[in-house]
Amino acid sequence: MFTLYDHGYHHTCEGCTRRELLQVGSLGIGGLSLSTLLSARAGASSGTPLIKDKAVVVLNLQGGASHIETFDPKMTAPAEYRAMFGEVQTKLPGVTFGSHFPGLASMADRMAVVRCYQHGISTHEPAARHVMAGGNPSGSNMASVFARIAGTNSRRTGIPSAAIITPPAVGDEYQGIGDRFVGFVSDPGPLANSYKPFDPSSGAEIVQNMKLTIPARRLEDRRALLTSLDGFKRRVDETGLLGGADQFEQQAYDVILGGMSDAFDISREDPALIARYDTSRFRLPKHLQKKRRAASPDSLGKQMLLARRLIEADCRFITVPSVGWDMHGNQNNVSIKAGMPVLGPAADKAITAFIQDLEDRGLSDKVLLVITGEFGRTPQISDTGGRGHWGDLCTLAFVGGGLQMGQVIGESDRVAAIPQGDVVTSANLFATIMSTLLDFGELRVTPSIPRDITSYLNASQPIPQLV
Repeated sequence: MFTLYDHGYHHTCEGCTRRELLQVGSLGIGGLSLSTLLSARAGASSGTPLIKDKAVVVLNLQGGASHIETFDPKMTAPAEYRAMFGEVQTKLPGVTFGSHFPGLASMADRMAVVRCYQHGISTHEPAARHVMAGGNPSGSNMASVFARIAGTNSRRTGIPSAAIITPPAVGDEYQGIGDRFVGFVSDPGPLANSYKPFDPSSGAEIVQNMKLTIPARRLEDRRALLTSLDGFKRRVDETGLLGGADQFEQQAYDVILGGMSDAFDISREDPALIARYDTSRFRLPKHLQKKRRAASPDSLGKQMLLARRLIEADCRFITVPSVGWDMHGNQNNVSIKAGMPVLGPAADKAITAFIQDLEDRGLSDKVLLVITGEFGRTPQISDTGGRGHWGDLCTLAFVGGGLQMGQVIGESDRVAAIPQGDVVTSANLFATIMSTLLDFGELRVTPSIPRDITSYLNASQPIPQLV
C-alpha cells in the first residue's frame, strides 16, 4: 500500500518528517502486522472460496431521487403526477425512462430496473440507514457487513475491502458537500469502527502515508531487519508454522512497493477517458448557487472514475454518494424543475461512462452497479414544482454483476404511488448484493460470522428475476 520514492534527500518536498517515516515504517517493523494479516487471510480463505471474484458499487442518490423522473415516468398519469420533463424511449420495447437519461436509455438492455421497491420509511436518516443496511436488524451498512466477513483489506493488494467515495475525495473544492449524509450511509452499527468503509477524504493522511519516501538502501536494511525479526518469531512460534511464512513476508514487501496509493490518483487516467466521465459543467444556475452544497453533481464523474480504479485495485464494496436529490422546491432545496436538468444529465453521463468503461475492460460481469437512494418522491408535484419524501415506492436499478439484465421488474400503480402486485423489499436488496459477493453455502458453515447476519441472510432471498 506504499509507493517508494528514492531521491537521496533527508526531507521530501512535502516536508515529510522523521516521525512520519517511522510511522509509515512501523507497519512492517513494529508488530510485523502486515505479513501476519496476509498469512491469516490466506488461511481463512482455504478450501472453497467464501468470497467471490466480484465487486459491488452502490450509487446512492442522496436526498431521495424521484422514481418518476428517473425510471418510471408514468406518462399515462394525469399531468400533476407524470414526469415533469417527459420520457425517452429505451432500447427495450415499450420501456421508457425520464427524458434526462438518454444515455442510460440506450443501454437499457444492460440494466434491470425495479419499479416495485418499497420500504415505507419517509424520513431521511432512518431511510438512508435502512437502505444501506439492506434492512438487516443490526443496522450495520452492507459494506461493513462485507468487510466483517471478507476482512478489512484485500489479501492481494492490501487496499481496503470497502470504501466510500464522497465528493471531497476527488477534490478539495468539494469540501463540506454531502457531509450530512456520510454517517447515515456508512454506519457500521454494532460492528467495530475498523469495518467502516474507508473514506479517502477523511483519510487523506492515510493515503499520504501510503507513499514511503526513503532511500532504497535504507528500505533494503529494513527488509533485512524484517526478515531477521520474522525469522526469530517463527523459531519461537508455538504453532510450529514454519513452511509458508516467507510467502507472506514477500507479499507484504510487494504491497509496500505495489504503489496502491496510485489507485486514488485519477489524473493517471487517459485524458480522453477523464473527459468521458467529466461532469464539471453540470452546475446549478447562478441564482441557485447558494444551494450548491445541497445539489452539486459536478464531482460525480470523478467519483465514478475513482470507483473503477479502486475496483481494479481489488476494493470489493464501494459506495458513491451523489448529493442533491432532495427536490422539494422550498427555501432549502431545489425543485424538480430546477434540479433535474442539472442532476439528471450529470448522472446520465457519469453512469454511462462507468458502464462503458467496465465493458471495455471486460469487467461487466464482475462488477454489479446498484442505483438507489433512501426513498422515492411523492407522486403529485407540489405548487412549488417539487416532490416530497416517499417511502412507498423507491428508485432502484441494477447493472451487470453477471445477473439477468435487460428487464423491468414489477410495476407501479396508475400514478406511480405504490407497487402494483409483487413488492421488492430491502431484504431482497440485501440478499441480491451479498449473494453477488459471497458464496452463501460457505457462509452458512463459517462459524466466525455473527449469528444475526447469517440468520438474516438465511431468511432473505435475492430478487428472483435477477438470479
